[in-house]
Amino acid sequence: MKLIIGGYAQGKLRYVLSRYNVDTSKVWDGEIPERADEQRGTMVINHFHNWVKSRIVCDGCPEEEIRQFLEKHWDCVIISDEIGNGIVPIEALERECRERTGRILVELAAKAEEVERVICGIGQKIK
Repeated sequence: MKLIIGGYAQGKLRYVLSRYNVDTSKVWDGEIPERADEQRGTMVINHFHNWVKSRIVCDGCPEEEIRQFLEKHWDCVIISDEIGNGIVPIEALERECRERTGRILVELAAKAEEVERVICGIGQKIK
């Protein structure tokens, strides 16, 4: 699994598509495909942070759900905005989403074979 992080609108998806030669039909935006087992080739989960928030809002358990997904799909690329910098949100739900997303990304980074940060469309290898 590869983890790509960076700020909003920094060219993360474009970077992944060109670096890993992935077809756009394999990009899932803010979701994990329900029938992921039927997918072939490298999948890209773009806007992972939005998926985490949607699972929290629906009383899901994104921590466990992403672990189960990765057991079968270790060749995927996960793209997420960095959301832990800046002002702490006032709303409790927003703070929870920010904290849980950060903790999940820490776990994913530890398990990833590669971690890159993209700034201005340029990737910087972290791991």
